[in-house]
Amino acid sequence: MFCPKCKSLMYPQGDELVCKNCGYIEKKRGKKIVKTKGKEKELAIIEEKVEVLPKTRITCPKCGNKEAYWILRQTRAADEPETRIYICTKCGYKWREY
Repeated sequence: MFCPKCKSLMYPQGDELVCKNCGYIEKKRGKKIVKTKGKEKELAIIEEKVEVLPKTRITCPKCGNKEAYWILRQTRAADEPETRIYICTKCGYKWREY
């Protein structure tokens, strides 16, 4: 995460994120923070659920949910159509259509 004031990298410190450049402090809001220490630097990875895949209206064959993420992949020869891979937004079941 970057500091909203000076745009520097913020570091975890207890239950807060602290900017070492300007001193800005932000409380963590249910975010999972993992710290790893290198030789001289400390790296903070903040995990948040981000939905970046497109969605479509299709029925999941496992749970019946009416919405799924979709991905197109070229799984066969270049002269054949791509494979549509669907991932259910409710149960996470994956299936494909050729």
